[in-house]
Amino acid sequence: MDTSFTVVGLGELIWDMLPAGRQLGGAPSNFAYVSRLLGNRAVVASRVGDDALGREAVERLARFGLETSFIQRDAAHPTGTVGVKIDARGEAHFTVNPNSAWDYLEWTPEWRGLAARADAVCFGTMGQREPRARETIARFLRHTRAEAVRLFDVNLRHTFFTPDMLARSLEAATLVKLNNHECAEVARMLRAPARDELATARHLIRAFGVSLVAVTRGDAGSLLVTADEAAEHRGFDQPRVADTIGAGDAFAAGLAHARLKGASLDKISAAANRLGAWLVTQCGATPPPDRQLLDSVARMLE
Repeated sequence: MDTSFTVVGLGELIWDMLPAGRQLGGAPSNFAYVSRLLGNRAVVASRVGDDALGREAVERLARFGLETSFIQRDAAHPTGTVGVKIDARGEAHFTVNPNSAWDYLEWTPEWRGLAARADAVCFGTMGQREPRARETIARFLRHTRAEAVRLFDVNLRHTFFTPDMLARSLEAATLVKLNNHECAEVARMLRAPARDELATARHLIRAFGVSLVAVTRGDAGSLLVTADEAAEHRGFDQPRVADTIGAGDAFAAGLAHARLKGASLDKISAAANRLGAWLVTQCGATPPPDRQLLDSVARMLE
């Protein structure tokens, strides 16, 4: 696989406190983990507390083969944790603890250098809930190269997002990923004259200059839209669902990776959906590598 891309997960690093025990999570690190499986140089840019959970998080990511030298330590705030409950359908419901280390991301010369080298960076709304982290993420994005992929992974499941945050994030992005429910909410928040998912996606492209919008539909696949094209994928059937944690992050990793490789919309759709479908059969967002699965994704992008 191609190992030439530097891919950054930027934002929150969290322990998911599941009923069966804790698992390392946070959308940026989940994204980086799958990006590493795809053969990229995957970097987590986040912040943890100077505590046992923080040290364990960094050690765990290093064992996964992720670059951890851009994870900051915070002596004043704890490593983030999230309470997670899984319903009967495997859907995860989250309770995020406030005032965590990742709310205090610090802009540093080292992060500026990383931004300049990044081929792709994934960021979301949760990592921007506090002013300092929000400004640091904005500065990071401003210091990326013009041709870099800046993937905004929308997450409107929490209460701290605002129309202004949404608009500023869209302005900074080149790619946008959101699910079908978020698509309708985004159209409402932005007062977009959009009738359906395709119209909303095209509005985002025109209004904010993004090059690609991906609308995920759970087990029903996805819609990918550019200014000139649109591609639908019906998804992949899976015999069982363990949980849905990390499925969207795996889709995002496939989306960014395939976009960097210059794949067609149809190939991007197939690869991203295949990764997301695999994740729902696994427990947690960082399951052991499945070489057969990864080889099949690589063949999809040939």
